[in-house]
Amino acid sequence: MARLRAPGGCPWDREQTFDTIKPYTLEETYEVLEAIDARDWNELTGELGDLLLQVLFYAEMAAEERHFTIDDVLDGLSSKLIDRHPHVFGDVRADTPGQVVRNWQALKAEEKKKRQQASGSWSAGGAHPESVLHGITSKMPALMEAHKISTRVAHVGFDWPNIEGLFDKLTEETSELRKNLEDYPAPGPQPQSANAVASARGGTISDELRDRLEDEVGDLLFVLVNIARYLSLDPESALRKTNRKFRRRFEYLEERLREQGRKPADASLEEMESLWQESKRLELP
Repeated sequence: MARLRAPGGCPWDREQTFDTIKPYTLEETYEVLEAIDARDWNELTGELGDLLLQVLFYAEMAAEERHFTIDDVLDGLSSKLIDRHPHVFGDVRADTPGQVVRNWQALKAEEKKKRQQASGSWSAGGAHPESVLHGITSKMPALMEAHKISTRVAHVGFDWPNIEGLFDKLTEETSELRKNLEDYPAPGPQPQSANAVASARGGTISDELRDRLEDEVGDLLFVLVNIARYLSLDPESALRKTNRKFRRRFEYLEERLREQGRKPADASLEEMESLWQESKRLELP
């Protein structure tokens, strides 16, 4: 990487900055996740290398500006792993994963408090350094952020006592959304066509109603994230799995129609539904 960035190196690599590399970091992260979901170990080998390249790129640029080096990154990581695992490298006892997580969170909070006291300010997560939510960035995908928020507050006891409470909350939020939909202008939401969706977004409802509906849909999603957390499931992975399933079934539908010389726009909803159900039956063992 130093050679690529040096005079006489690669023109593209030489002109990159921290900001221009960020999109590639996000892209490579998702490609790693896709390879893991597919259990494609050969692909994962390459994708992990691509993700590691991002770390090397940032470290080299930082070294050029005399901020830190890759050695500093690795030394910091080594120290962090030792400091946050006192039940392995020290005398602290932690016999269950739950105890490990609680110890980890307490140690992270103490580390951040010391850093903020040293600098005299805070910024991560936009919360006070003593807040349970401090350090949770809003830059991550919303499902992931919701999962982290709900996990943090659950660790201090702010949680439903059982999953039935979550289903009650889901019913409550669904009812609130339906209640707000009573104010939707006739004939009500029409998502059957692209034009109808564009019209609904473009001004047939007031900004005030749109904000209320957005709030209620957000509340519903937050409850669903909590249900996933309660079941020890990752909502981001669950939704990606559903996305892949939907794509697989819809592509089957498209292929059958293509064999007939048609496209989905040429078929009725009943025809497409029939092909959809056929694709589901073919997936069964």
